[in-house]
Amino acid sequence: MSSVSVREFSYNPSGMFARAEQGETIEVTRHGKVIAVLLPGSGTLGRYAPLVAKGAIKLKATTTSDLDRVARYAIPDDMSPLDQLLGERAEDER
Repeated sequence: MSSVSVREFSYNPSGMFARAEQGETIEVTRHGKVIAVLLPGSGTLGRYAPLVAKGAIKLKATTTSDLDRVARYAIPDDMSPLDQLLGERAEDER
């Protein structure tokens, strides 16, 4: 995961979007604090984008290759990913 300042992002936003299109996740910072995360729209990271946008999860991986090792779950359309995860955790605790 890369970090860029708001200023750097504003100088070349199309370049930042091109990097995201290639699968890179970019943190945008202001005064050293992350204010936004630019995620790829598809592939490994794309499936987490809605959860990150809602604030349900935070990505802590340092590179996109780290996320390739994250377990994949088939989530039914009528169920939230969080409910699926909590259900599986409850089954594991039994």
